Amino acid sequence: MRQTWQFGDVYGLDPELLNMVPRPVCAVLLLFPVTEKYETFKQEEEEKLKGQPQEVSPDVYFIKQTIGNACGTIGLIHAVANNKAHLEFESDSALKKFLEQTSKMTPEERATFLEKDESIRVTHESSAQEGQTEAPSLDEKVNLHFIAFVNVGGQLYELDGRKPFPIVHGKTSADTFFEDAVNVCKIFMARDPQELRFTLIALSKDSY
Repeated sequence: MRQTWQFGDVYGLDPELLNMVPRPVCAVLLLFPVTEKYETFKQEEEEKLKGQPQEVSPDVYFIKQTIGNACGTIGLIHAVANNKAHLEFESDSALKKFLEQTSKMTPEERATFLEKDESIRVTHESSAQEGQTEAPSLDEKVNLHFIAFVNVGGQLYELDGRKPFPIVHGKTSADTFFEDAVNVCKIFMARDPQELRFTLIALSKDSY
């Protein structure tokens, strides 16, 4: 991805800290702990939505997660794939090639394709190793998970490769998307008030 759009940490949810995030924001990633409370909620949500199907736009790019510890890669793919109109890619971008090759596939087919795509995995591993914390190996048990929030067609979507389908969180707009996504993240935090391991990352346009 060219440097005009960048991922950056959101340092807190107070209005003055949110104001420090460059605008516009086109995607939000949430890193959160997978606790018993969350797993119970996830199961209940799934059962409820199977009985009351949501209207999901065919324009939403969704990929299932079948590789252990790849939620950061899946979150990144969800953030970028649903914002191709905003983003510019380098001509030799492995991610651009992956998105072109999988654009017409089902979420399950995309997951299988990712399992075999060495270039994306290598990029993910090198990015993870550049981070401050040591990247877990693929078979290590990790209880932190990345999901993405995006605006597609004026609807706020939660995209989580561990879930069977995208989750619709109601109407949004380019102007209100960041605040709308943050409000959903606050619900995740309220569900587990004892937990402190929440991190928000915004994909925003570099103001320089």
